[in-house]
Amino acid sequence: MKIKSLFSVAVLALVTLSFASCNNKKFHVNGEISNAKDSTLYFENMSLNGPVVVDSVKLGEDGAFSFSEKAPEAPDFYRLRIAGQIINVSIDSTETVTIKAAYPRMSSRYEVTGSENCSQIKTLALMQQGLQHQINDIISSPTLGVDSVESNINLLLESYKNRVKYDFIYKAPMKAFAYFALFQTVVIGNQETLIFNPRNNKEDNKVYAAVATSWDTYYPKAERGLNLHNIAIQGMKDVRIIQAEQQKAQIDASKVKESGIIDIALPDNKGHVRRLSDLAGKVVMLDFHVFANENSLKRIMMLRELYNKYHAQGFEIYQVSIDPDEHFWKTQTAALPWISVHDDAGVNSPTLSQYNVQQIPTYFLIGKDNSVRMRDVQVKDIDASIKSLL
Repeated sequence: MKIKSLFSVAVLALVTLSFASCNNKKFHVNGEISNAKDSTLYFENMSLNGPVVVDSVKLGEDGAFSFSEKAPEAPDFYRLRIAGQIINVSIDSTETVTIKAAYPRMSSRYEVTGSENCSQIKTLALMQQGLQHQINDIISSPTLGVDSVESNINLLLESYKNRVKYDFIYKAPMKAFAYFALFQTVVIGNQETLIFNPRNNKEDNKVYAAVATSWDTYYPKAERGLNLHNIAIQGMKDVRIIQAEQQKAQIDASKVKESGIIDIALPDNKGHVRRLSDLAGKVVMLDFHVFANENSLKRIMMLRELYNKYHAQGFEIYQVSIDPDEHFWKTQTAALPWISVHDDAGVNSPTLSQYNVQQIPTYFLIGKDNSVRMRDVQVKDIDASIKSLL
């Protein structure tokens, strides 16, 4: 009896030790960042809601660092950051990733060992930096007009996407670097935009769907995989809506000429499609805006003052946001009294080209006859201009 009892205790102890061992599995990220003495190196988890500081260290003379955390059940993403310099890291399980770099150019000049995913992410990050430089050169070229700039940037982006699709994503859609590639961005006209945008591009949505399907298979309960799946499904719905609206616009093309404006039909923050042409009979401020801009709050307060003054007299604001983060836009516009719509195409929106919008913010004043009367550069006194149209 005692022998059996002791055996049972021993088995229980082994099971407990085994369970504890499984739960204590960790990954390690270590290395050195030279030329960064007394700088704070942050180790951040790139959660679905944004970066979260996991740990940090004040670097010494040798720049050595070592971080260790619980191993994830599915691929996860972290980053090393000093000020604005970032090195992206992916973690699959219990690997040890070693990084050597030199500040202040650590984001473009670093060595990584111990992880194929991290090596591929480095390649993608350097490619993205090269793409950004090429875009900047096109924008700053004194010999290119607006149409040529847009055309050249679109060709550049298409070439980049094809390379990433076939050399990285489709080759191994279940890998962390394939997931990382989906969310790369570039800045065009002071606006950050996704390179692959599933919300307005059918082909880009197929890329998201390919990775989502693979993650559903390899990591069926992973939060990131479920998020990808939802993005792909929502993207298909959005593309269908855009195509339907484009067909309506073609059918109603004659109305554009009659009204004297180029019509806009976009969803508001409740999902209802709002048409600019439906505001005929009112004086309208057509405002192109980015809520992520640092001066956004000040501008919104100015618009609210105008709205409060003149709305009862027949004044309306139709505000078009090109923010890349739709959720952020919705939170910012929830309490606004005027019409606020969102254009998923961002800086690539054909509406910006049609209205010849060269910078954000920009606004136009539209008369009661639904024709554009003046744009912001022509307005010396906004109150006087609105009153003259009312």
